[in-house]
Amino acid sequence: MTGLTHTSQLTVTEAVTAIAMGSGDMPVLATPAMMALMENAAMLAVADHLPEGCTTVGGHIASSHLKPSKLGDTVTATATVTRVDGKKIEFKVQAYCGDTLLGEGTHLRFIVDRNKFMSRL
Repeated sequence: MTGLTHTSQLTVTEAVTAIAMGSGDMPVLATPAMMALMENAAMLAVADHLPEGCTTVGGHIASSHLKPSKLGDTVTATATVTRVDGKKIEFKVQAYCGDTLLGEGTHLRFIVDRNKFMSRL
């Protein structure tokens, strides 16, 4: 799986602003929304390469958020698998608005059996 990559995209709307998400008080892309887009890219990067009945769940994410994005901007997040250790998958994540780096960091996901995971709740 090392080297697998995926890019996810979103348009900055009112629903993903810092105001709407409660993480700030300005109408710009919320940091939690940017990080969720990074997680989405990571999940999708490996989704087609998992055992039957399995998915991944997030375990840790660390990212900078260097620049704001305004309403209407298109933001992309790319996740690349950097290491696999059993059920643990590590990713490099980056978010961009055009050619401008918005944030970058690392993300950890774990492979889980969907039914077993849900039965433990």
